[in-house]
Amino acid sequence: MLSFNKAVWEATRKIPKGKVSTYKKIAEIIVRPRAYRAVGNALNKNPYAPKVPCHRVVCSDGSLGGFALGINKKIKLLRSEGVTVIHNKVKPLDKFLYDKK
Repeated sequence: MLSFNKAVWEATRKIPKGKVSTYKKIAEIIVRPRAYRAVGNALNKNPYAPKVPCHRVVCSDGSLGGFALGINKKIKLLRSEGVTVIHNKVKPLDKFLYDKK
């Protein structure tokens, strides 16, 4: 399980400031496309914050999902990076979505 977590943290580390990715996209990047819930569990155990910016990972519909330090802290961090959060959702999601290429 530790190598899975490390893969999640490495993929998450690459999300630039002002952008977000989704739990599902991180799962796809690490070639475990159905493991998006496990991605959330790995991020909840992230010992490398803020170098691994787990606050930049959201649900596929733009809703914020969870955050170990609380949802209000996640909102504050995202907004401080210029990400628009309205009613606990990143809006418009496509504007802020990081597209790893």
